[in-house]
Amino acid sequence: MQRMTMKAYAIKHKLSIFNVMKMTKSGKLKTDIVEENGKEITYILLDDAIEKDVEEGIVPMEERDETMLKMEVMTLKKEVQHLKEEIEELKKRL
Repeated sequence: MQRMTMKAYAIKHKLSIFNVMKMTKSGKLKTDIVEENGKEITYILLDDAIEKDVEEGIVPMEERDETMLKMEVMTLKKEVQHLKEEIEELKKRL
């Protein structure tokens, strides 16, 4: 059985270290605690069945379509134009 540190596991699955710690504390991941150089290091034991469950449980980040980004840019441009007009109007009042 392979093993890796919590940090390496978090990087591999694109999770936060905190979430990996929660998974180990709740018992979703098998762990092995080893003392190296006077420090206790927690290793996660990799198991194919558990890995499949973890990958299914991870919600992928929603990737934005290019069209949605273009719409957001257009909205921001309109808002900037509106703010510029407001600034000009306020300058005239002073």
